[in-house]
Order: sequence, then structure tokens, then C-alpha cells
Amino acid sequence: MERRRMLIVVIFICMFAFSSCRELKVKVKHHQIQHHELATYNHTLATILVQYASAVYMSDLTELFTWTCSRCDGLTEGFEIIELIVDVKRCLQGFVGVATDLNAIVIAFRGTQERSIQNWVEDLYWKQLDIDYPGVDGAMVHHGFYTAYHNTSLRAGVLNGIQKAKELYGDINIMVTGHSMGGAMAAFCGLDLRLSLKEQNVQVMTFGQPRIGNSVFASYFNQVVPDTIRVTNGHDIVPHLPPYYHYFPQKTYRHFPREVWLYKAGFGSFIYPAEKVCDGSGEDPTCSRSVSGNSISDHLTYYDVEMGCDVSSSCRIVMDPRIVAYGKTDFDGNLILSRDPSKYNLELNKDRGNNQISV
Repeated sequence: MERRRMLIVVIFICMFAFSSCRELKVKVKHHQIQHHELATYNHTLATILVQYASAVYMSDLTELFTWTCSRCDGLTEGFEIIELIVDVKRCLQGFVGVATDLNAIVIAFRGTQERSIQNWVEDLYWKQLDIDYPGVDGAMVHHGFYTAYHNTSLRAGVLNGIQKAKELYGDINIMVTGHSMGGAMAAFCGLDLRLSLKEQNVQVMTFGQPRIGNSVFASYFNQVVPDTIRVTNGHDIVPHLPPYYHYFPQKTYRHFPREVWLYKAGFGSFIYPAEKVCDGSGEDPTCSRSVSGNSISDHLTYYDVEMGCDVSSSCRIVMDPRIVAYGKTDFDGNLILSRDPSKYNLELNKDRGNNQISV
């Protein structure tokens, strides 16, 4: 009887050991997926791309299309827009162009145009996962962010712009950027370019981006688009939303890596800006999660660059009548301005007086 009990104990121990080792193996495998080929942060590139993420907010389509707007200079001087897409129905905007100094196609998406960003933030706070990501078992994402890219005029315009750019400039790199909701759309765009167009050289860099999916999606995204940087700033409230609950990884939103956190260091009167390259978890507790996300002002400035709309009213666009020749509209009234930089030189008078169209 005693020998039988001992045999049972031994069998139980062996089973436990086997189970533990198997579980450990799974965790290590997951760990490798989370940290595989993390992006390398480039401060100079970030200060360039943040200017594109800021410029896409401009409402004067003439100045944006000709790259003469107040935010279209400095580190982005000489940029050539190929496609400017305005989804008037849903108040969305993005562009595709070529930055010869980066030797890259740059794609930028505009963030939320809500009259009150506070209302948008409050809605995000209560948002639950509500759509399965196609083709990935267990991956769930935010329906609104997914739809804003995939089910609007933006996706078709972006893909068309990339095709034109490649015909003109060859197989160059692609950089996708955006701020706030524009960052969420940029992430879905980068994933789409890797999957649909089989593009190999895709970089994504977002600013003040909210969470867009659960842990399964975050892990999948990191595998497919490893060259991704999410920049967060100080106490910016948006990267804290929708909320992340550590104990419910499958039922809650989770950021994908890699985060770079901008913050103020020092003490007393000796305060200076600092940057921290975070770990590969996507939810590094020593980065933006180490502070309370309660600031909208931190959301509206990145690298001392103003983010957000340049006019107070939402969804307002201004356009010179001479630009109409470069545009076409769909049945919903959405607008796409398109050009071939090798054929057309857009030198319009900056002082257009009352000839502009306001929509």
C-alpha cells in the first residue's frame, strides 16, 4: 500500500514537472515573440516625422497640396505630395508623398477633429473591444479605428498614391505616421501594407496613439511590423486609453512595442527634457504608465511641435479653385487631390485673396 502511494506521488511529481516545463517553454516562446526585432529609435527621424504628423491637420488644402502651409517647412522642406485624401463624410484626412532627403514615401493621417477632445477621450475611456481582427484567432481590435482606415476612402487613396510613387521613384522605403487617432490609423495602414502589398521596408512611427487591440493583436502586430515606434509624451492622456487591465490580458486593450517616452527630468528649477526607450512589452511600467495620464496639453505638443487642427471649427477645409483640376470626388462627396510631380509644377500665388473655396 505504501509502495503504491509512493508510486502515485512520483507519478504526480513527474507530471507536474513535465507540465511546468511545458508551460515554461510556452512562456519563453511568447517572450521571444514580444521582444523579437524591436525597432531602433532614431531621435532625428522622430523630429522629422512629427512635423508630417502635424502638417496633415492643416485645413487649407491648397497650401497643403502645394506644401506651402505654415507647418510645411523646416525639416520637411521640399516634400512632394502625390495624393491628398479628404474623407469629408467622416472628417478624415491623409496624404501620400515622397521625401527625397529620407529616400522614402511618407504617409500621414490626421487625428481626431472632435470639437471637444474631452468628449472623445471620455468615449475612449469606456470603449470595449468590439471586432475580431480577420485571420488571427483571438485577436480583437477597436472597431472605430479599424473602420477609419479600412472602410473609408483613405485606404484606396493611400494604396493608389504608393503605386504612383513607386512608379516614379522605384522601390524605396515607406514611413507611416500620425498623431492621436491618426496614429491608430497609421498602425493599421502599416500592417495592411505588409500583408496586402507584401511591402518589406515599412516603418511606423506614431505620436500620442491610443491602444487599438488586445494582447493577441499586439503580439501579432509586433511580428508583422517590427519596425514600429510609439512616442508618448509626459502625462498625455490618450496613450492610457482605452484602459489596460493587467489581470485580463485577453479581454482588455494592450499597446504593442516599442514605446519611447518623452518626459521632464530634474528637480526644482533644474528641469530638462529627457527621452526613455522602453522595453519590448508594450506596457513598460517605467515609461508613460509610471505617471497618471491626465493631460490634454501634453497630447497637443510633441517635440515642441504643435499638433491638432489649425482652425477651431471641425471638418473645415479651404481650397483654391485652381486646385479643383487636380481633384475628383466620389458619390459621398469625398475628395482626392492627385498629381504626378514629374509632370506638374504647382506654383500658386500664396496670396489668393477671396478666390478660395471654404467647405
